[in-house]
Amino acid sequence: MNRILIRCGVVAAAVITVGACTNLVVNNPNSPGTPQVKTTPADLETFLGTQYRRWHSGLYGTTTNVWGMMNIMSFGNFSTLANNCQNARYPVPKPAPANNNQVGNTCDPDQLTIYSRLSESGRGAADVLRALDGGLTFGSAAQDQRGRAFAEFLRGLSLGYLAIVYDSAGIIKADDPLTPANTAEPGELSSYKEVMAEALSALDKSVVAANASAGAAGANGFPLPANWMFTTNSMTAAEFIKVVRSYAARLRVEVSRNPAERAAVDWDKVIADAQAGITADHKITTSTTTGPNNSWIGQWYAYTTWHQMTPFITGMADNSGSYAAWIATPLTSRGAGTPFFMTTPDQRFPQGATRAAQQADFALTQCTNASQVCKRYFINRATSDPAASPAWGASQYDHARWYSWRTSGNGTAQNGPFPFFLVAELNLLEAEGQYRKGNFAAAAALINRTRTACGPGGVPAGCTARPAGNGVVGDPGGGLPAITVFDATTPVPGGADCVPKRPFNASAAGGATVACGNMFEALKWEMRVETAFTQFGGWYLDSRGWGDLAETVPVHWAPPFEELQARFRIGAGIYSVGGTNPTGGAGPSTYGW
Repeated sequence: MNRILIRCGVVAAAVITVGACTNLVVNNPNSPGTPQVKTTPADLETFLGTQYRRWHSGLYGTTTNVWGMMNIMSFGNFSTLANNCQNARYPVPKPAPANNNQVGNTCDPDQLTIYSRLSESGRGAADVLRALDGGLTFGSAAQDQRGRAFAEFLRGLSLGYLAIVYDSAGIIKADDPLTPANTAEPGELSSYKEVMAEALSALDKSVVAANASAGAAGANGFPLPANWMFTTNSMTAAEFIKVVRSYAARLRVEVSRNPAERAAVDWDKVIADAQAGITADHKITTSTTTGPNNSWIGQWYAYTTWHQMTPFITGMADNSGSYAAWIATPLTSRGAGTPFFMTTPDQRFPQGATRAAQQADFALTQCTNASQVCKRYFINRATSDPAASPAWGASQYDHARWYSWRTSGNGTAQNGPFPFFLVAELNLLEAEGQYRKGNFAAAAALINRTRTACGPGGVPAGCTARPAGNGVVGDPGGGLPAITVFDATTPVPGGADCVPKRPFNASAAGGATVACGNMFEALKWEMRVETAFTQFGGWYLDSRGWGDLAETVPVHWAPPFEELQARFRIGAGIYSVGGTNPTGGAGPSTYGW
């Protein structure tokens, strides 16, 4: 697309000197944002229909982004591989590595992808809105409002995830005089809070337009064309609004950088969005040839060294004493010898008192067929244990919930419906809102939906079926005792078998203790286990808001150095984010690490 750089002074680039204040316009004829693909209403509408896939590709369609780093930094995975800078982002011991943004850094391709692709999809959506504002029509009032609703949705998602990942970004608007049509760059950078405010405003406008389309005259309103979002349902205006409201709930919460910001979220709006959101999992039909796809899940299910679950978080389900001993050991000695083994009453983990028993309870061969539900979410691997250095990363457990999709999809590997927004996540977002509002009984009811549910095979007596609308039919739940005491302090039920157990003072020096967590820890446990490897960066985004990241882990990335070079930010220049938690302040995490 065309790129406009607005600068004052003298700019030296590629031996070109520009004096005074100049608009330098560079046309890229290979970009879908160029005027050539927007010359008629039909062309413009076709272009709009491609932009969800472009947004999706930045988060899910490539492994060249920061999701791998996020997993490592939040104990959502462990890998010794250099791929995607995973082994350069170990969160302990402190100080954790900075998110290096200097020119030529090896992580740059991963740190650039989301910024560039989401800026592109946001700019494309804004161009459509500008054309509609200028009097263009797709053919009818209903069709125009449908286009407006979808464009605002894309602009909201694009800006929202820019705000989630980076400390600042450009705010992309249809009516911004600094962003002429078909240009990539908005004005100067704005803080992530300002960018998120604009993202949520765009989602609000999307809902208004979708409602208007439903009541407007003319043909070709909702439902959305099938290839705009690749959903498995018809996406009427009402269903589309549910998706928009669900994303609004997620974005309102996950933009938080620390516990103070998370506490200050407008929880009334989160609750309202969640209650108006999806009632069944939001699935996208993936395709390895035409997209969209989920490259991180596809790649990580190679089951070599890419999917090992370090015990820091998953060990909280243990009832054997292994986790208590592991977390009390000095960091440099954890995992030495036999990789971490645990037993747990949580039915989403393999059951059995020995490794052999757990392997017999659940093997990958049990869920390799197309559209098959895996009996457990996690597996005690049958293959030899991957090497782990540092040893605290070593465990016997891999995440296996989506193995059927990885191997067989809906007929062929990685092709078919995949849930990109789980209704369980939305329930737990509402649960956190209810908890923070002091509505403990309402929060417990939402937490118990997955905590106490059961699934196929080996479930304890009295375990109730997973409620309708909460995941794939047959998905296992925790099979754990329900929370029945409604306050912020009482430990979860289960006694010595309680789940989760939370560590206290888990420093690198060791000596930590564990105890049964309260309702809020149960909420966090359900969010982690239910959403693992379903949404982009989920463990990292939640952990930074809860204060659970290790002490010096960075909470966001700087705009890529290419962006800062293009803008020539006077007084700022190229910078990195890291070394200490820049917005949460110094001090150990909730758990002590």
